[in-house]
Amino acid sequence: MKKSLIALGFTLGLPVLLIALWWISTSVSPNFFVPTPPELVVTFIDTWIGPRIWLDVLPSIGRFLAGVTIAVVLGILLGVLVGLNRGLRAFTEPVFEFFRALPPPILIPVLMLLFGPTDWMKVFIIALAAIWPVLLNTVEGVRGADSVQSDTSRSYGISGFNRVRYQILPAASPQIFAGIRQSLPIGLMLMIISEMFASSSGLGFTVIQFQRRFAIPEMWSGILVLGLLGYFVAVIFRIVERRVLRWYHRLKDLENAA
Repeated sequence: MKKSLIALGFTLGLPVLLIALWWISTSVSPNFFVPTPPELVVTFIDTWIGPRIWLDVLPSIGRFLAGVTIAVVLGILLGVLVGLNRGLRAFTEPVFEFFRALPPPILIPVLMLLFGPTDWMKVFIIALAAIWPVLLNTVEGVRGADSVQSDTSRSYGISGFNRVRYQILPAASPQIFAGIRQSLPIGLMLMIISEMFASSSGLGFTVIQFQRRFAIPEMWSGILVLGLLGYFVAVIFRIVERRVLRWYHRLKDLENAA
């Protein structure tokens, strides 16, 4: 019980402190461009608890989930394929490094010309940006698989798909999840940016419309929605990672205890 309260205090301490400083500063020196916390809470409820959930929030979440899912699936498949083949790895590495270095927002005007301002264009740009951390971390995880495990698998006649499933993927899974963790905020950022271009719905579109109309509290409430969305995505990912990699975290805990 005591440890839970301490952990809760560490989790909430900094947010509470920042909100208190924000409240004090806006009360002492009011600013048109920065609402007070009570004003923001009222605006948040009035703006987002209603039809905007269906018109803006859920479509954005759907694009984000679709783009990140495509990035994770393709990143793992390509990463395993490239990581297991030294020649293919040498062949593809320059191209991977080139496209990884390109800022994805630069490609949005090009993709709009090719595909038009459709939802699939937005999903594609999210997937294109989010795939690289998953792909490259998977390649490195597969390359770093324990050679002793590989020799043992061969000696027992485990090969092909069974070797990938039972030896390669478990060994590479901590690094794969590290890549997925990096891809999630990238996907969120590209979700927002893609919706600011020739879109008629979504969180990015709505926030930029509030900014252009000088609806300042509403704009801040949209930023709050995006922050909460990013937080919940991180929490859900942490729960899934802990469940899938419980053997890995248990091993790390034992090593730290020793």
